[in-house]
Amino acid sequence: MKNFTRSIKSFSLAALSAATLFGAQAHAAYPERTVTWIVPFPPGGAMDVIARTLGEAMGNELGQSFVIENKPGAGGNIGASQVAKAKPDGYTIMIVANGMAVNPSLYKSLNYDPIKDFEPISLLADVPNVLVTQATRNDINSVQDVIEQTKANPGKYSYASAGIGTSIHLAGALFTYLSKTDILHVPYRGSGPAVSDLLGGQVDYMFDSITSAKPHIDAGKLKVLGITTAKRSATLPDVPTIAESGLEGYELRPWFGTFAPAGTPPEVIDTLNKAMLKAMDSEKVKTTFATIGAEKIGSSPAELKTYLADETEKWQKIIQETGISAN
Repeated sequence: MKNFTRSIKSFSLAALSAATLFGAQAHAAYPERTVTWIVPFPPGGAMDVIARTLGEAMGNELGQSFVIENKPGAGGNIGASQVAKAKPDGYTIMIVANGMAVNPSLYKSLNYDPIKDFEPISLLADVPNVLVTQATRNDINSVQDVIEQTKANPGKYSYASAGIGTSIHLAGALFTYLSKTDILHVPYRGSGPAVSDLLGGQVDYMFDSITSAKPHIDAGKLKVLGITTAKRSATLPDVPTIAESGLEGYELRPWFGTFAPAGTPPEVIDTLNKAMLKAMDSEKVKTTFATIGAEKIGSSPAELKTYLADETEKWQKIIQETGISAN
């Protein structure tokens, strides 16, 4: 009987050890298949470039592909809603921008909660926006020219954006608020089509991401008038900030971060975070970031969680003061 009891105990311990080992091996195998990375805007913008560049580097590091899926619409809300409802297993992640902090105040109702429905992974980078117009316009050569022209002709001129709630929209809304000008906002489904109409003269201005604007600036098709951030950009060092151009207090810092659905295991989040931070230190990613005017941030999940909460509170106040609306 003692031998039988000892055998049972031995079997139980062996089974427990095997189960523990199996669980550890199963976890250690993540990711075992392709990871879908949702970009809630069309291809071509800074967000898309950052995701594709990091996805390739992370795939090389983790041994599985990161496939980018563009899900544009509603200021990023369509893609965010999809990720919020995705299985929390680490195989669906999302890149976001300022809209993650802005949309709760901008939209009367959302079918997801930016704080409760996601697990933060890491802050990635910030990418300045630039105020641009057609290079052929000889009447506009500075931020002050824009202010004087639009004040003299309320409602006559327009600015394009990549959609309501995007950093491009917010940059324009903040500009009109502080400058006390009346410039029509024309939202598009992404930066690409907005730039296309700007180049064609269908709209007058755009506070575009430096990523999508710079090739057209270099080609002599767009004229850059100012940078939206508090400091000048290393990518366009000779271009003044909008604040130093005379619009005191103006600053908009577009940032990008990554999230997974709420409930994604902490170990998986940690794996993604470490791979992401390592990817941002690779030479290829550094070169791409420099090319598109992105400045690396990087963070822990906890730091991103705090940052999102602070940004959400800040933009709630700004939206209340400026009257910015999604309608």
